[in-house]
Amino acid sequence: MSVARKNKTPAPKMADPLGALAESLWRPMGVEGVYGRTGAYEAIVEKLAAFISQARDPHAEIMRFPPVMSRRDLEKNGYLKSFPNLLGCVCALHGSEADIRAAAGRAEQGDDWTQALSSADLVLTPAACYPIYPIAAQRGPAPRGGYCFDVAADCFRHEPSQDIDRLQSFRMREYVCIGSADEVSAFRERWIERAKGMTETLGLPYSIAPASDPFFGRTGQMMAVAQIQQALKFELLIPVRAEDSPTACMSFNYHRDHFGVTWGLRDYTGDVAHTGCIAFGMDRLAVALFRTHGIDPQTWPAKVKEALSL
Repeated sequence: MSVARKNKTPAPKMADPLGALAESLWRPMGVEGVYGRTGAYEAIVEKLAAFISQARDPHAEIMRFPPVMSRRDLEKNGYLKSFPNLLGCVCALHGSEADIRAAAGRAEQGDDWTQALSSADLVLTPAACYPIYPIAAQRGPAPRGGYCFDVAADCFRHEPSQDIDRLQSFRMREYVCIGSADEVSAFRERWIERAKGMTETLGLPYSIAPASDPFFGRTGQMMAVAQIQQALKFELLIPVRAEDSPTACMSFNYHRDHFGVTWGLRDYTGDVAHTGCIAFGMDRLAVALFRTHGIDPQTWPAKVKEALSL
């Protein structure tokens, strides 16, 4: 005998705690994870960038990169092996004038013109530090103390989300160290402590925890476990959305000799160089500030306003 199941009333969808922020600070562009940014929001991002610059190591070399990079270099870095699902490629119409006109004409007819696209020699930059390694490799061995770079880029990762603390298109700022294993380890430890003080100055609650990158597939799961076991990555977490699900707003990464082997980087002794980077999620930090202190920066705590020169 079958028993009819009672229809259960679906649980009401919880309101996004960041929804009001998105409406006030961003403008939708028709694609999840991609937004137009208001002047009020950008003003805080600029102040935040200046605040981070104040903590920069005196000998750091400043480099700013475009939102695209060499496809060949990305392939050499091993990105396709680790994160193929996050990659964004630049495509273009190639061929004769007649071929290109024919492809463009399909759009006017309501047909799919994108089938005529083919890949260019560019990809969307997934991390601000990626372009610096081949540049540094051209200089020869790093000096004693290592190279230190201040880099930034508009980045892209193909992970669409309705959550404004996890975007497809976002800004990343990084401090990168290239040198001996001891130099890179000391650099990371120094920056973990420095980042704690910076976050406290901004009045943001935080915790620091071991983490792993979102490696792809079953092999990636083993790589993630190894990354945690070897303490290669830590994240500074801020409860932007919820206390029990904090958002990673900074990361402290030790790559060991991966980029050194890949690009032929050497330390001052001639050994294969190690690398590490400290990454600031600029948009996530800005959202954390608004979420924690309120929509009007003029009402923020005096200590925070002083730190950001508001």
